[in-house]
Amino acid sequence: MELVCPAGNLPSLKAAVDNGADAVYVGFKDDTNARHFAGLNFTERTFEKAVRYAQDRGKKVFVAINTYPQPKGLKRWQAAVDQAAEYDVNALILADMGILDYASERWPALRLHLSVQASVTSAEGIQFYHENFGIRRVVLPRVLSVNQVAHVITQSPVPVEVFGFG
Repeated sequence: MELVCPAGNLPSLKAAVDNGADAVYVGFKDDTNARHFAGLNFTERTFEKAVRYAQDRGKKVFVAINTYPQPKGLKRWQAAVDQAAEYDVNALILADMGILDYASERWPALRLHLSVQASVTSAEGIQFYHENFGIRRVVLPRVLSVNQVAHVITQSPVPVEVFGFG
């Protein structure tokens, strides 16, 4: 089991890393990620510090680029993929098929995780993304029951991540 924590800024990333997270997921300070709220996310300067801080301590950094670009915004999402990959992050968390396709073609060695935003709820859906885009992990949507999650886990071709609350 791996504990993956959200980190909306550098202090929260440090707190997660210093208190037992195996990995943190972050986003850029724009609408390429679903946690695009005032006061959260990383500029290029703070992103570099965050990646260095986590990885120097043996922790993984995942970058969420998990929203859907508008037709005129595609290049911004592609630039976000490139920026994350150039900093040698451990994985990208993606939802949009066009961005998955871009990332898998442009950065074939980079681990891709399928975001909860993609709303895949079956092993067959996971298999599709695995075969076509090389995803190596899927984050299941919160709408599934514990029994449904257990069933998907037994059939999934890749590791499954779920959100924990409490």
